Amino acid sequence: MTVDHDLARPPAGASSLPAVPADPEAARLALARAAEATSALLTRLGEPADRSPQQRAEATAAVDATRGLRAAFMDAHVETVYAELTDHRSRHLRLAELVREAAVRFPGLVPTAEQLAAERTRAQSHKEGHEIDQGIFFSRVLRSATAGAHLLDAMLKPTPAALALLPEFTRTGTVRLRSVTVERHDAITHLTMCREDSLNAEDNQQVDDMETAVDLVLLDPATEVGVVRGGIMSHPRYRGRRVFSAGINLKALHGGGISLVDFLLRRELGYLHKLIRGVRPEGPADWRRSTVDKPWVAVVDGFAIGGGAQLLLLFDHVIAASDAYVSLPAAQEGIIPGVANFRLTRSVGPRLARQVILEGRRVHASEPAARLLVDEVHEPDTLDAAVARSTERLRGTAVLANRRMLNLAEEPVDQFRSYMAEFSLQQALRLYDADVLDKVGRFSAASLGKTAPARG
Repeated sequence: MTVDHDLARPPAGASSLPAVPADPEAARLALARAAEATSALLTRLGEPADRSPQQRAEATAAVDATRGLRAAFMDAHVETVYAELTDHRSRHLRLAELVREAAVRFPGLVPTAEQLAAERTRAQSHKEGHEIDQGIFFSRVLRSATAGAHLLDAMLKPTPAALALLPEFTRTGTVRLRSVTVERHDAITHLTMCREDSLNAEDNQQVDDMETAVDLVLLDPATEVGVVRGGIMSHPRYRGRRVFSAGINLKALHGGGISLVDFLLRRELGYLHKLIRGVRPEGPADWRRSTVDKPWVAVVDGFAIGGGAQLLLLFDHVIAASDAYVSLPAAQEGIIPGVANFRLTRSVGPRLARQVILEGRRVHASEPAARLLVDEVHEPDTLDAAVARSTERLRGTAVLANRRMLNLAEEPVDQFRSYMAEFSLQQALRLYDADVLDKVGRFSAASLGKTAPARG
């Protein structure tokens, strides 16, 4: 059986983007017709995994030509498209809502619900790669200063799940989600990641739960500081021990369960961005500040791999166990480690950033370089006391005002938006490149017979 690894690659001699009609309606019709013809061709060619080399080449050429048209269409008409989807920016649509609307109102621009449903039944290496079309769409929306800024604001809104749970949490101080436990003690709320069987390896579910949990901390009037820590694991190799995070769940990625929109983009634009900027509450805007933000502390037990390491770059204070380590092996696996490429150089300098991202260097808490990533290192049995001291220091209104200004200086919103515009497309392309599919398959197969932590 052959596997279609080449959908993301342009054919030899691919030219610049095609011209599209200046009239939006004429351009919309031309795109719809081209996409319909390409979709019909793919259907005739059968399942991606069963196509011959000649059929794969035919599919690649047609798909690439249509993607060029999509990119050109969005380059020419992104403001018109976004204005129509959001009723001239009067509606704040989140990522998934925006592409659902786009699939209906602009046929052929992004994959339909039916196409995505079919993709979810396939392993990653057997998919058509429709998420690349979503990557094209979001890259152009985020490049636009007007549309992109509006989308960032939409993603800072609290989730419906958090709004539904907020009354219970404010009353009891406890909420238990599938992968995260939220518990308030005095004015400090602890988020404990509790995917004990997978070493807190992230998937769509954990991203969903983490955003809900972060929203609860930010919206809860009794909480002054948030703490994120890994729970006690049941995984054979780490049973009875706390672990921070093993990064992306490679088994889920290999099985097609990690999505561009609901995981890779939502994670960065949702709860990770909220850790920095805060949440934009419902109701009339406060003229004093547009978001509600709070200081955050991370506690690293065991390891912070991949996405776990990315998290550390967002916190106001990081405490690590003396036997912990940090690593970002995403480049070895072929994917882009979120916004770490943007943030890590600022934290550790260009040389160490390249060693960590490009070469997979582990940084152990016990070595001097770790002080560029963590603030304190303690023996495991003294971490609780260190957390208590750090959270006490971070309480107070002056801390809030100053962290706001520090975050603004370190990561201007427009710079973040520009990075995410390119990330949206490049990460989508990486998901379907041959080396990623081969590596993920090997890691997934190895994980079936070993107990080593997931990586990503």
